Amino acid sequence: MMPAAELAVPTFHVMSDATRSLVRLSAVIAVGSEAEIRVALTHATTSAHVPAEWIEEAILQSYLFAGFPRALNAAREWRRISGRPAPLDDEGMHHENVDAWRRRGEATCATVYGPFYERLRPNIRALHPALDEWMIVEGYGKVLSRPALDLARRELCIVAVCAAARQDRQLHSHLHGALHSGASAADVQATLDAVADMVDSSVAEGHRLLFARVVAHGN
Repeated sequence: MMPAAELAVPTFHVMSDATRSLVRLSAVIAVGSEAEIRVALTHATTSAHVPAEWIEEAILQSYLFAGFPRALNAAREWRRISGRPAPLDDEGMHHENVDAWRRRGEATCATVYGPFYERLRPNIRALHPALDEWMIVEGYGKVLSRPALDLARRELCIVAVCAAARQDRQLHSHLHGALHSGASAADVQATLDAVADMVDSSVAEGHRLLFARVVAHGN
């Protein structure tokens, strides 16, 4: 069921060095070594001047797409490099928020999937109803709706991760999702370019052609 409320989706059209570094970092967290993560974090903080809040959010959401081990490794390196202590409290700790997470998860998921949302939910439930619940409450509600990073940049980070990890089915969905969330086609192409060296050239070319088809035909 489509939620009644729609999310506002800001649009930006020129990818900054900070955003490019953030999407690259997200991909490195997913597929790189710990040494490569340290290099990407150092570049993000000292050269690209990525806001610390963006980096924290990119690391937190990485567990959805790269798993807890890589998220934990990235968080450990981030604490060492940044010198920032972990917060003492966070809304993600308070499970009494589950109803709010479900509501905002439905709205965020509907924004990301746009016209495909109505088909998505029964398709995921057919795989397993728990996956549908976790996708909405845990993924889109508790994590991807956090306010410290806008949805467009979150989706670009997901595009980078899916491209680097060669998760083409999910990449296809999130190419659409980035556009639906307010990123321009130039933003999305810049994201694919930022991680193209992390896959074989033939794979990178396949991603470019896939995105060209998304832009041209919407599928």
